Amino acid sequence: MQKLDPRARKVKILATTGPASREPEMLRKLFRAGADAFRVNMSHGDHATHAQTIRAIRALEKEFGRPIAILCDLQGPKLRVGEFRDGQAVIRHSGHFTLDRNPEPGDETRVHLPHPELFGLLAKGQRLLINDGKIRLRVIRADDNEIFCSAEVGGMISNRKGVNVPDAEVPIPALTEKDRRDLAFAMEQGADWIGLSFVQRPEDLAEARKLMGGRGSLCAKIEKPMAVRRLDEIVELADGIMVARGDLGVELEPQEVPPLQKKIVNKARMAGKPVIVATQMLESMIESPAPTRAEVSDVANAVYDGADAVMLSAETAAGEWPEEAVTIMDKIATQVERDDAYLGRVRFLDTPPDRTTADALSHACMTIADTVAISAITVFTGSGSTARRVARERPSVPMLVLTPSLATARRVALLWGAHAVATKDIGSFEEMIAKGKRMALRHGFGKAGSKLIALAGVPFGTPGSTNLLHVVTLTGDELDKRAH
Repeated sequence: MQKLDPRARKVKILATTGPASREPEMLRKLFRAGADAFRVNMSHGDHATHAQTIRAIRALEKEFGRPIAILCDLQGPKLRVGEFRDGQAVIRHSGHFTLDRNPEPGDETRVHLPHPELFGLLAKGQRLLINDGKIRLRVIRADDNEIFCSAEVGGMISNRKGVNVPDAEVPIPALTEKDRRDLAFAMEQGADWIGLSFVQRPEDLAEARKLMGGRGSLCAKIEKPMAVRRLDEIVELADGIMVARGDLGVELEPQEVPPLQKKIVNKARMAGKPVIVATQMLESMIESPAPTRAEVSDVANAVYDGADAVMLSAETAAGEWPEEAVTIMDKIATQVERDDAYLGRVRFLDTPPDRTTADALSHACMTIADTVAISAITVFTGSGSTARRVARERPSVPMLVLTPSLATARRVALLWGAHAVATKDIGSFEEMIAKGKRMALRHGFGKAGSKLIALAGVPFGTPGSTNLLHVVTLTGDELDKRAH
């Protein structure tokens, strides 16, 4: 098995796979460069290709003996216009344009909108954004057959361009037939996380949850203004949150997105749910070997805000410099976390413990690590919930998560500060302390004289029973005593 030192940072890197990165050799390079988890984008490619990518990631996991999270990202319902007589047309600035139910090819005055649910829903003054907001229409009048608009921003429109409806809750389910097939495939392949696109309401999560049948974790992608209005309920029902700034930036004014990003990150952190900041983080690196200064600042800000993970999309999926993009993201995050002011910034958000023993002990881990020289917090967990509670406090030292469940170890790969190890279950307090010490030494989280915090629940194997905190000192010869 290849040896790889623990990451020198607590924030995680999620890299998207694609034509530029799905070959085993490139995946290995990305993992070595700093990718902790991989995103498989179900909007592109077929199941056979995705299955091959997932097999290659699992082989990598075996090669390095480190659990890797796989997030399968569903496409979600995409609204699109129909086709044009010449494949495209030009909508005049300030001119009129109609979207209707007539399936004939369109021209510069009208086009078919193959989504009956939008007719009768839109009202005067509401907006329609086409092709990622490049064309902006405002509704003059709408009935059951046509939506008559004025073009605030015109331009070239072509076949099957996407339509965004920012001002209305669209009565379409978050899962299309394609999404259901993709979700079944992802579960079959043992995906650790499912990214649910275009969540508008809490009910959207319930359907996906039912189809997942208790397997994997559910990440709600926040990319609709409607989801922002019901953020608290969505955060409560999801296992994790993604700030999907691409579509969010289409449906909102650009200046509204940064404060909203901070708000979503804070809400997820308060709830102790992992939060991913995504889209355009190092966009220029799709073509250039170096990022812009503004992009570097953007990644750094997400790290200062205490996001659990930062994500690369096309930079690694289809870009010319996938390995360099991961390397630079790793360098930015590592540099930020070395800043003396980092911990103060990350803890600027006060996360008072809930009135539970588990929360009180997780909070105590942070306080002890701030007071005494501790090399790591070893967390024994079956479900991962204790690890999430500790991560919520953003302690100053890394967290070594020991779990008998490989599925839990993989899911934790997206959690701030967590280094997960899947290991045999423990049966007694003595065994727990001995194993915690050996694992800390073996994985590079301490040496002779180092102090560790051990956090667990007794009796062992009882979910939600975290009730024990113990500080131990390594003698440094624990591995010699028992070859395990």
